[in-house]
This record gives sequence, structure tokens and C-alpha cells, in this order.
Amino acid sequence: MSRAREPQCWNDAMRLLLSIAALVLAGASAPAAAQQRVPLTIATVPSVPSASTYLALDKGYFRDAGLDVTVERIDSLSKALAFVATNRIQVAQGGISAGYFNAVAQGLPIVMALEGGSTPLYHLILVHPELADRIKTPADLKGRRVALSAPGSNAVYELGMMLASAGLRIKDVDVKYIAFSQMAVALANRAVDAALMVAPFTEVAVEQKIGVPWIDPEPFVKPLPMTNLAYIASVDWIGQNRDVARRLFVALARAGRDYCQAYHRGPNRAEVIDSLVANKIVSDRAMLDRMQWQARNPNGTFSVASLLSMQAFFKQEGIIDREVAAERLADTSFAEEAARALGSFELINKASQLAGCR
Repeated sequence: MSRAREPQCWNDAMRLLLSIAALVLAGASAPAAAQQRVPLTIATVPSVPSASTYLALDKGYFRDAGLDVTVERIDSLSKALAFVATNRIQVAQGGISAGYFNAVAQGLPIVMALEGGSTPLYHLILVHPELADRIKTPADLKGRRVALSAPGSNAVYELGMMLASAGLRIKDVDVKYIAFSQMAVALANRAVDAALMVAPFTEVAVEQKIGVPWIDPEPFVKPLPMTNLAYIASVDWIGQNRDVARRLFVALARAGRDYCQAYHRGPNRAEVIDSLVANKIVSDRAMLDRMQWQARNPNGTFSVASLLSMQAFFKQEGIIDREVAAERLADTSFAEEAARALGSFELINKASQLAGCR
């Protein structure tokens, strides 16, 4: 009897050992699999549209794409261009400015790879309450002190296009470059007569009766839609890591679609607000919910005509020295690949009347 049971006991023992070995190997392979994810860094300017980057991180879209992404905060996109060009960071997200056009014209190997924001922008020019009855048309800004966020910013382009409708140019107003966070103080102190502001600073200034809403410069901008935010990447990095870049930008476009659903007040709006608050983009949850967010293209598609118009404006104003071809400014292939990978974008809240993000 004992001899008959020996083979069965031996088999049971072997099965146990094999099971233990399999568990050990599985445990050992988990860190190895994690190590196989490609590490890269994205630098982003904290703003409501930057939600797409944080959503892709928080919801695991980067992980699903086999990427190990670190997100760093920067003050402006222009400060990150040299770091992207030298591959110290792989991608940067922020506002398009004259600095980008200059950098490309000077041969820096960088390119816009995915749109990160476009019209409607919901920017607004506020005027001091005492001037509300005197500043009625763009022509009334002549000689006035106007606050803009930074030299060569897309706000300069917006104001310039609006002034052009009255036969004026940037040089015809007294531009004061002031951070958005300080514009309300400048208006209150009469340091400026008007300020081109963005949410949530606009809402705060209006609620505190520091400024009076006057005009949205967007209708004066041609052509529309206007691309004003983008993800910038190194041309060399893309060339050497094409598949990684493709996976990255598809993941970002996927998160951009989540942003668009929330923009249209879809069922995920609270989730996106949670992400913005948790990542310290905006602290006032109630204000974030009631304000209008900037739009974007669900596939990350650029308005190339808009980019060329902006470049031509900066050249006309002497802010940049020369212009470059459209293909040097933007690589449109990643948005095309995102559209193929993600399929057509379907709005959940079909009752939304908001333009953009469609």
C-alpha cells in the first residue's frame, strides 16, 4: 500500500513546488515589467487646459501606453524650449508665443506635436470702472495703458488683431506687461486702463468690481479656430523614438477627449475638477465649475492657418526676424494617428451649445 501511494505523494509535492516557483517568478517579473515602461518627462504650465496631462497620468493612460511619465511644472513654455531641444525633457505643454517661432527660425530642433488648446478661449478685456463709459470701441484704446501677460505672448496677437480693425497697431497703445495674477491690482490702482485677462482672474476682478467686462478680442482674430496652446517635442527625440512618441500623444489625445467631455459639462466634469484641484491648478472648486473653460480639438489637430497668421503678425511687429514653413512649425501626423486610434469623437452631453471641443 505504501508503495502504491509514493508516486502520488511525489506528484503532489512536485505540483506544490512548481506552483511555488511560478508564484516566485510572477513576483519577480512584476518589477521587471514596470521597469520596461519607457521613462520620459513632460513639463507643463499650470492652467485649466493642462488638465489633459494630469488626467493621462491620474487615469493610467500613460501606463496603459507603456510609459513611465513624470510631470513637472514650469512658468512658461518659452523657458522649456532649450530643455526640450536638448532632450533634458521630452515634451512641454504651454502657450504658443513669439519665442517659439524665433527658436524654430534659429534652427532649434523642436516642433509642435499636438494641439493643447484653441478657440473659444473665453479671454476678456476688462476696463477700469471709471472708464467704462469712455472706452467703447477698439479705437478708444489709442494711447491707453493696456495690461498684457508677457512680451510676444498670444495675448499680444489677440490685441493686435483687435486693434487692426480700427487701423491701429500695438505701438499705438501703451502696453504694460503684468502677470495675470497682478492685473486686478494694477486695474484697482489705475496703473493700467484696461487688461486682457483669462479665467479665473477675470471672474475674481469682476466679482470684486475691480474691472468692468468690455470686449472679447476673439471675434477680431482671423482665421479661426486659433491654436494658442501646444505640446512641443524634440525633432531628434521623435525621430529616434517614433513609436514611443506616437503612444504618448495618443494617450494625451485620449485625455484631451475627457477634458472635452467635461468642457461640455458631461458626466465626468466633477472628476476633471477633482484632478485640477488635487494637482493644485485651481483651488476654488465652485469657481472652476461655473467658469467657462478654454476649448481644444479632440484629436489634437492644429489650425495651421492660425499658426501662420500668428507668425506673420509677430514678423510684422518686428518681434521675430523671419518666418519658416508650416511643416517646421507643426507635425500634424500625431493628431492624425490619434484620430485613427481613438475613432470619431462623440459628445456625451448632446444638449451642449458650446462651440469648440467637438
